[in-house]
Amino acid sequence: MLDIVSFILGPVQTNAYLVADTDSKAAVVIDPAWDGHIIVDEAIKRGWQIGQIWLTHAHFDHIGGTDAVVKGVNPAPQIALHPEDHPLWRMQGGAPFFGMSVDVGSEPKRVLAHGQKLELGNYKFEVRHTPGHTPGHVIFYCQEEAVVFGGDVVFWGSIGRTDLPGGDYNTLINSIRDQILTLPDETRLLTGHGPETTVGIERIDNPFLV
Repeated sequence: MLDIVSFILGPVQTNAYLVADTDSKAAVVIDPAWDGHIIVDEAIKRGWQIGQIWLTHAHFDHIGGTDAVVKGVNPAPQIALHPEDHPLWRMQGGAPFFGMSVDVGSEPKRVLAHGQKLELGNYKFEVRHTPGHTPGHVIFYCQEEAVVFGGDVVFWGSIGRTDLPGGDYNTLINSIRDQILTLPDETRLLTGHGPETTVGIERIDNPFLV
C-alpha cells in the first residue's frame, strides 16, 4: 500500500509529504519544507526507511528541512532536484530575499528530468517538468494511485506565483495545461500549500484555467 503522511511546516505553511510503500518500508520525503526532524521522527515511529528526498523546486519554503532530514537518517538519503533549479538552491532558495536564511547543506546529487521514472518500493512515479513558478519546477505523478505531488504549480482555485525571479505566467499556464490538465479528472492533486484538490475540480472551477 502507498501511504502518505502530510505535514504543514515552516513560516508560510508549506505542505511536506512523507510517502512510503508499506510493504517494503521504503520511504521518500517530498519537499521537506521545515523542521526536518519532525518528518524523520514520524518515519522512525512507523518503521519506514527514508532513502530519497524529491524536491518539486528549490524555493526556501520547500527545502528548509532538507539538511535536517539528511543528517537525521542513516544512510543519508539522496536529494533529487531538476538542474535548472540548482542556482536557486545555491541562493538558499531565495530566503535572504525575505530576510531569512536556511542551511541547505550539500547540493543535490540526483538529477531530475522530464519523463524520468522514479521508484519507491513497488511504485513508480513519473517526473514531469512544469516550469513557470521556477525554471526547474517538476511534479511527481503516480498513475497507479492516481495522485500527483504538484508543488507550487496549481492550488485549489489558484496557481503558483510568477512574480519571483525565474517565474513566468505564460510558461506556468502552459505547464498546467500540458502536464496537469492532461491527467484523468479523478487524479488527486497534493499541492505545496492549502488543501488537496483534483484535476477535474481545477479544470472546471479554477478561475485561472477556465
